[in-house]
Amino acid sequence: MISVTRLNGQRFAVNQDLIEQVREIPDTTLVLVDGTTYNITETYDQVSDLIDLAHARVLAAAYNLRAGTAEVIHTETTVAPGAPIRKGGLL
Repeated sequence: MISVTRLNGQRFAVNQDLIEQVREIPDTTLVLVDGTTYNITETYDQVSDLIDLAHARVLAAAYNLRAGTAEVIHTETTVAPGAPIRKGGLL
């Protein structure tokens, strides 16, 4: 995931593998594989660097797992209850 900023200042994360195009027209626009678009404040070059870094992190983690040097991280996660679910979808 990469973190980017909408034009209104709101930060959000997007899966870099779902980005189909990055356009500068004049604002930078992310186009996802499903056609969703996001106008963001980062430049084309910054987005490219973020994607490269995200892929490098994945490769480094895979290398460390294979080499047996990956750290085991123990965390506790609390999940808040979501919307009630019924058979066939949400209520």
